[in-house]
Amino acid sequence: MISKTILEEVILWQLGSSNKATYQRDALSKIDFTAINFAHIISGIRRCGKSTLVQQIMEQYTDRSLYLNFDTPNLFGFQMNDFRVLDAIIAERNPTWLFFDEIQVVTGWEVYVRSKLEQGYHVIVTGSNSSMLSRELGTRLTGRHLSYTLFPFSYQEYLGFTNQMSNAGSLNEYLSHGGFPEYIQTKEPRILIDLINDILYRDILVRYNIRDEIALKSLFVYLMGNIANRVSANKLTSVIGVKSPVTVSDYFSYLENSYLVKFLPKFSYSYKTQVMNPKKVYSIDLGLHRVSTPSFSQDRGRKLENEVFLELMRMGYDLFYYNENQHECDFVLCQNNSPIEVIQVCDTLSHENEEREIRGLVEAMAYFHKEKGTILTFDQEDLMFEGDKEIQVIPIWKWLKANRQ
Repeated sequence: MISKTILEEVILWQLGSSNKATYQRDALSKIDFTAINFAHIISGIRRCGKSTLVQQIMEQYTDRSLYLNFDTPNLFGFQMNDFRVLDAIIAERNPTWLFFDEIQVVTGWEVYVRSKLEQGYHVIVTGSNSSMLSRELGTRLTGRHLSYTLFPFSYQEYLGFTNQMSNAGSLNEYLSHGGFPEYIQTKEPRILIDLINDILYRDILVRYNIRDEIALKSLFVYLMGNIANRVSANKLTSVIGVKSPVTVSDYFSYLENSYLVKFLPKFSYSYKTQVMNPKKVYSIDLGLHRVSTPSFSQDRGRKLENEVFLELMRMGYDLFYYNENQHECDFVLCQNNSPIEVIQVCDTLSHENEEREIRGLVEAMAYFHKEKGTILTFDQEDLMFEGDKEIQVIPIWKWLKANRQ
């Protein structure tokens, strides 16, 4: 049971701690606040800036708001009955906008949010577990919510935050540092290491009652060391020391639901084929990759592919990889269940890899009947033709800049 006094103290303390200058996120312009009677759900990995985004929304759109972060020790054990205490505070303060951070930790939260919508309040909800949010949204809030995913800083946001220009040098820095604001400011690896441990322990081991901590952490390190590679649950049982591929698949889901990694399926018009084939794995942030993998090599080509994947996710495409007849293309971009573009990514086009990279792209272009394709590289720019197929070679930093405009 939470008393009214404690709840008021938490609200005042959280409001005071949020009053600081922040860098405006690009996502702010993408949220449709004209859609009334809908809960706006903002999800993403911990520490990526959801609370900061909420603060920016409060500053820009309303001065009559109430903010409450449920993921705080003072509110551990918050239950449905405690919402009656919150209602009493809302009645006294008379806000029009309600901002609920990490509300998914409270069982039955969706019932309360639905009641607030029916009472005419604007409701903004954030959360760091996609499974918990989507499960409740699919029951009580069907048709009454709009969902958004917030990532760590994009490359363009990183440039604005660090006051740098778009070029190969700043891209190289971004590939190393990633986009978590606190880490960018301090360059203290412990920030990212503690974040990883916090997510693995609180959001996965405790939440899903997992006893084999070593196996989960071994899998996470393996995935981080294999970004942009295909992975299969069946082949990883011996690597992490578990007996069942089902367990590995469950771990995949837990890691993805907590936004540590993302998985990319193979393109196929058959859903069964998509499910049965290995998926490619990517880190949600390259800074996390840097502090998680013991690799001493640069692996810049795979980092570049990871960055392109994240940017395409931010742009809202449905994504797949192409692999047929031993030819692979990194990304198939789809909209409304229709392939619209194919993209290949490599560090540098050279005599050693040119045949493989171009052939994979051309095969995908032919498969999807596309006349133009793109190869993104670290710093090469060119134009070439393969029969009737046009291939543009573009430096990734230029491509990223063009997509911002």
